[in-house]
Amino acid sequence: MKVLALDIGDVRIGLATSDSLGIIASGYETYTRQDEIADILYLKNFIEKNAIELVVIGLPINMDGTHGERVNIVKKFANKLLEQISIEVVFQDERLTTVQAERMLINHGVRREKRKQIIDKVAATIILQAYLDAK
Repeated sequence: MKVLALDIGDVRIGLATSDSLGIIASGYETYTRQDEIADILYLKNFIEKNAIELVVIGLPINMDGTHGERVNIVKKFANKLLEQISIEVVFQDERLTTVQAERMLINHGVRREKRKQIIDKVAATIILQAYLDAK
């Protein structure tokens, strides 16, 4: 089963996909957001072209486990995406994934300018691998 993970931010959306067996997550790209309609259309087309069967969306839960405004924003976006696609969408706790992605990139010597360009893709990969490992 091919799975897509999204790390949804205000400026960028990180995308990661699984292999066809749904075992290994790989970063795909960091999409720079335009507006909600264009973003949804881009994701809808991506899902169709890549035969995605499930979408995992990172949910930015607060460290104390509560749901803040960011969770509401992500869920609202997910609902708009669901209006355009006919596959299942699930949420995955994404606490500390950006921090983990940043540390990984620093440890691998990725320069600051390059980190900004790929951190969301790496975070989406971490979100997806966590989901795949848990199922």
